[in-house]
Amino acid sequence: MTSGRKHARLLLVDDDEEACRMLGEVLERESYDVRRGLSVKEGLSLFEKEGPFDAVLTDLRMPEASGLDLLAAIRERDPEALVLVLTAFGDAGAAAEAIRAGAYDFISKPYDLAELRQTLARALERRKLASARQESAAVAPTREPVLSGTLVGHSPGIIDVMKQVARVASTQASVLILGETGTGKELVARTIHRFSERADRRMVAVNCSALAEGLLESELFGHVKGAFTGAVGNRPGIFREADKGTVFLDEVGDVSPGLQARLLRVLQEQEIVPVGAETPIKVDVRVIAATHRDLGAMVRDKQFREDLYYRLNVVTIQLPPLRERRQDIPLLIDHFLTTLAARHGRGPVAIDPAAQALLLAWDWPGNVRELENVLERAMVLAELDVIGPEHLPETLRASHPAPAAVSPAAPTQQASVESGSTELVTLDELDRRHVFRVLAAMKGNREDSARILGISRRTLTRMIQRWHWTPGAT
Repeated sequence: MTSGRKHARLLLVDDDEEACRMLGEVLERESYDVRRGLSVKEGLSLFEKEGPFDAVLTDLRMPEASGLDLLAAIRERDPEALVLVLTAFGDAGAAAEAIRAGAYDFISKPYDLAELRQTLARALERRKLASARQESAAVAPTREPVLSGTLVGHSPGIIDVMKQVARVASTQASVLILGETGTGKELVARTIHRFSERADRRMVAVNCSALAEGLLESELFGHVKGAFTGAVGNRPGIFREADKGTVFLDEVGDVSPGLQARLLRVLQEQEIVPVGAETPIKVDVRVIAATHRDLGAMVRDKQFREDLYYRLNVVTIQLPPLRERRQDIPLLIDHFLTTLAARHGRGPVAIDPAAQALLLAWDWPGNVRELENVLERAMVLAELDVIGPEHLPETLRASHPAPAAVSPAAPTQQASVESGSTELVTLDELDRRHVFRVLAAMKGNREDSARILGISRRTLTRMIQRWHWTPGAT
């Protein structure tokens, strides 16, 4: 089988005929030999009749059967097959599902062609090395359910996080999750546990910054009767409660030096000594820790034990703040409005475009947690199941004033802020201004602007060309 970059044989499967043709032409210009299929059935037929192929690129969401179905069928026929999954679907959990099902990598649409070329080249090099080593065929991994209800988004940062989660979950390695408050660190920890070999046992979480040192010590390691005033009975502690499972230490950077030494013993020896006891007790736990602090700097300043830091920091997952993944905000809004409506026993709740523009423009110092709280507050205040700017916090509205609403009785009338007069404009002009406002709020990102406007990217491109939009245009 050819395994180099030039003339490598590729199978491309995508139900979008135009997208399939365009990507195929790009790859052919790179000197790949490309075969194209417009369905899972057609792709599998090509794989069986014209294979073997050096790599398969498949869309994830297709009618009748999915890219995961194609992946499973291909790996059943060739356990070493290299499959890259392409998708525009917004749930980042699809990354974990695809990788755990045996995909080499996951690329989110609209994908960067340079990144795709690089990923494909790495995949082919891996195939070449695997053939040289004559690796034995691997059994196709068990299919896992999609990670619905976990991290939501399609930004590169979140996709990368989900890839790391998928790869580390099945190991026993300690994981350190870093990120600002509200970015979803515990959510990542629970996802790792859910897809680990310990999933049938407990995951117990503790916020290390929420308890005084003495209480935290007893909470973690337990105590014996009479160990201190108020200890009227034995308590097992979190590490024993989570035996054979997972312990999540949130805000581990706030742990005192004395407790740091005891945590180090747990990681090194897999044993604890309850408060007031002398005999060690063996435990079998996986530790996942999280913090918003810079532990590396704390180690340098002698505020955090270096040996504990390296024990915790076997694998590091860095969560991006929400302000760095604004393209995920519309998906998060949809996700939260659905889950919050179910929580409050409400029917579907919509969001006004002007309110959504305000949410897109806010910097979200509290990150995803703040967004959820803002939406829950707005949902409670919204009487007609439509969230408008008036339902959002005053601080948010004041920082980025929403465009004035147009009266339904006079759709072509708009107040001129500069002159104080009333300006009559055409509906086409109102459309142009609204499209330009959304493009400005999204910093020119056409994919996200089209999603907010409820139109296709192709329609938006035609509008941009017709109205000659450029960054800064009004």
